[in-house]
Amino acid sequence: MHDNEAHARVAINAQLADQGWDLHNPNSVCYEVALDDGIADYVLNDRHGRALAVTEAKRFTVDPATARDQAGRYARQLGVAYVFLANGHEILFWDWQREAHPRPVKTFFGQDDLERRAAVRQIRIPLDRVPIDTRIAGRDYQLACIDTLSAEIARGRRKLLVEMATGTGKTRTAAALIKRLFEAHAITRVLFLVDRIPLATQAEDAFAEHLPDFPAYVLRAGRRFQDEKRITVTTLQSMVNLYRDYSSGYFDLVVTDECHRSIYGKWSGVLRHFDGLQIGLTATPCVAPPGDERAPDPDDEDRLFVRDTLRFFEVEQPTFSYGLRQAIADGHLVPYQIYRARTVRTATEGGFTVTRGELDWNALDADTRTELTQLFGPDDTLTVDPNALERRFTIPARNQAIVTEFRKVMDEGFRDHKGILRKPLLGKTIVFAVTKRHAATLAKLFDDAFADCKPDPAVAYADYVVSGCGDDDTTDGLTKIQRFKRQEFPRILVSVNMLDTGFDCADVANLVFARFTRSTILYQQMRGRGTRRAPNKPVFTLFDFVGVVDFHGDADTYGEGGLVRETPARRRYSPRRLLGLPIDDTIDPASREWITLDADGNLVFPAASERRAAQLGTRFEAWMLHNADLSAEAERWLHLLGNQIRANADTLDEITPEHFAYFHVFAQMGGLAEARRVLGGDARLAALLGALNAAVFGPLDDASADPAPGPDDAPRPTAP
Repeated sequence: MHDNEAHARVAINAQLADQGWDLHNPNSVCYEVALDDGIADYVLNDRHGRALAVTEAKRFTVDPATARDQAGRYARQLGVAYVFLANGHEILFWDWQREAHPRPVKTFFGQDDLERRAAVRQIRIPLDRVPIDTRIAGRDYQLACIDTLSAEIARGRRKLLVEMATGTGKTRTAAALIKRLFEAHAITRVLFLVDRIPLATQAEDAFAEHLPDFPAYVLRAGRRFQDEKRITVTTLQSMVNLYRDYSSGYFDLVVTDECHRSIYGKWSGVLRHFDGLQIGLTATPCVAPPGDERAPDPDDEDRLFVRDTLRFFEVEQPTFSYGLRQAIADGHLVPYQIYRARTVRTATEGGFTVTRGELDWNALDADTRTELTQLFGPDDTLTVDPNALERRFTIPARNQAIVTEFRKVMDEGFRDHKGILRKPLLGKTIVFAVTKRHAATLAKLFDDAFADCKPDPAVAYADYVVSGCGDDDTTDGLTKIQRFKRQEFPRILVSVNMLDTGFDCADVANLVFARFTRSTILYQQMRGRGTRRAPNKPVFTLFDFVGVVDFHGDADTYGEGGLVRETPARRRYSPRRLLGLPIDDTIDPASREWITLDADGNLVFPAASERRAAQLGTRFEAWMLHNADLSAEAERWLHLLGNQIRANADTLDEITPEHFAYFHVFAQMGGLAEARRVLGGDARLAALLGALNAAVFGPLDDASADPAPGPDDAPRPTAP
């Protein structure tokens, strides 16, 4: 034997021993087994000494895949289904009768794991011969999803991605698929991953209800796997110190719920460790922007999500998709209406100013006076970014105004521009807050505002839960969430990170955005908390007090984001105290507006500007068709510009470069400087806007006239 191969065998022996193989027991491992046309390096046996797998060893420097044909012949002579190819560094596994090529695995399979696979392999039946349990998942799209995944698995696909809108039954669909796989003897153990323990408990309850014959349990940090159970539900974080103690063959199926939150970064080793079918579930639209090969900025998490989720699951588009608009159109989810209002201070573009004279300095404590004095410096005014509110500054009057406005609209409704009185439904309400301190403040204000609706002063009409903030996490969060779902009170639950994703409560009739988010993905997830159907719930209402609807255009398009690597942590400012600004702030009457959506999910505009907005919008969309060579980023900016043109149809007669600084949505994204970069520089920007103005703002009396296309010689924006 070559010295290098001898060294490799020492490493291979250690790898086998790590997985519990008894190297000194010939009923467990046999060495140098003579066959008709050669010698098998290792034969791995079951507990009764019957051969299960051939292992062929190569030198460190030799690709183990080169031994495939040789090992395949040995496996055929021994009558075993499995082959391992190893060189001390790499291990390949091959089910040679079912697969054309071996695949990399992290470890040898343990004896128990190999025995289980060999046993069920003998009785496996085709998936399409096992009926789907329609009591678990009986809707047309759920059946189509299960059949699609089953067909892909039968073709040998090992990674699949499912995109289903929040509220359409991802967990039920997964449960019905898991049952089919169990009954076909295609799998024996399942790992179901969620991103928070509260969601693990929710999933365990669902499996207990739908799959009583296949026991499930929640694995918590510091515990061991329960080998007798069939479904392990847990978080990646709970697995991180445990998974290396088990062989790669322990799980046959790994399902990752809300996969975009979990599969990247420091936890991804857990997923890559187990050699099971990988199925990702997400509610976020996951379609890559066509033709965009630009390397995204590391902080552009939305764009990274689409690219890297598809890359992880080795697909160009989700294996199966069922989106929000289709679910609403089919009647499986409820549509929504939007009530938009901003306070006078926060409605100001580019931030708002505070003067020294309007502050009641005598009402401030010494530390706050000192910090504000330093911030003002020699100036008489201080400009505050609205996004810094509740992080660096707070305006108590603003929080009170938001709560007062919500109560008023709930009681009285609000007449839209057509004079139609619109009222939200009475029901459970989720409020999205910025920090724990902000959540506690809002919960107290909401509780006071609805004091007349409480049966007893000691009952909490509003409460709050916090997650993801370390020491600020609420220790009784699970109890509060269960109380919110199952009991009459609290009626309002203020959340920081706890209810943004995955939370399931069909009685939620109102969502209040007191927190702004730039992430399209997160906005869509938060919006999805209200979409589930319930008796007497024909619609839900989204209250936007921070401008998040305008920022995202409320378009149900692809979410541009996720991470293949962990994003470097941003340095977060943690002030010693939240600086309260004792200034007046009330809801700006001009900002009050009901926004409704048509059957296609598009915003419906007020009657006074409807016709002009529709005409400008039609011309804009037609003009966009003549700009097919735009980068995806440029296309997104222009679509946002189109939203601004529609929303400001009564006041616009042209678009200038300065509008990228004026419109709040662009100011939040980097303003004119970023527009120049995205759209290709000053010359290209000027040419593009010239063509846009000619096409969109020409005479509107001839509705049949085609908009003027962009000039053929106009420079086109490209990806930098």
